[in-house]
Amino acid sequence: MVWEWLLKGVLLGLAIAAPLGPIGIFCIQKTLSSGFKSGLFSGLGAATADAIYGSIAGLGLSSFISYLMGYKALFQSLGGLFICYLGFRFFINPPQGQLQTQPVQKSSLNSYTATFLLTLSNPVTIVSFLGIFSVSGVVSSSAGSKAIPLLVGGVFLGSVLWWLFLVSAVSFLRAKMLNGPGLSIFNKLSGLVMLGFGVSAFIQLVKG
Repeated sequence: MVWEWLLKGVLLGLAIAAPLGPIGIFCIQKTLSSGFKSGLFSGLGAATADAIYGSIAGLGLSSFISYLMGYKALFQSLGGLFICYLGFRFFINPPQGQLQTQPVQKSSLNSYTATFLLTLSNPVTIVSFLGIFSVSGVVSSSAGSKAIPLLVGGVFLGSVLWWLFLVSAVSFLRAKMLNGPGLSIFNKLSGLVMLGFGVSAFIQLVKG
């Protein structure tokens, strides 16, 4: 059945989103410092970018893919700088969650935009989706054009489900961390980890 591709997409979305990286660290930090809504919108930004890259790969836009890959070094350089910037901010700024018991009402759009751009800064993601579509058999399937939107939609839904689970779990633990040094410690650790990811991106560019 065509709708089986939706389920496949959900499973793929979960597998893509689950590994902990700079996006995951960012979402956890935003949840701890600004609350559930900010963390969730951060995850939605990453899920949207994944869906866009998945759509490009699924539609077989080879010329556009080649164009993006031609600027891979530029995208990764900007992404590395952005990650380092976020890591530096996390490290030096006091966790706002400790300043008051209610979540800080920051702009959810800012959280969404940050992770959206951060995820888009890695066009190599398209290559991963090309492999996913090839292995899944959607390209050679008789379902064809009907299956691809369902698979991409499933990827988005699976990614959203993962971020919803992660942010909910972190939000549950948030109250216990507000009254102690835990939030401050995590803020500095997350800053160092983000800086590590940023530096690693530049090392990979040099080696590449």
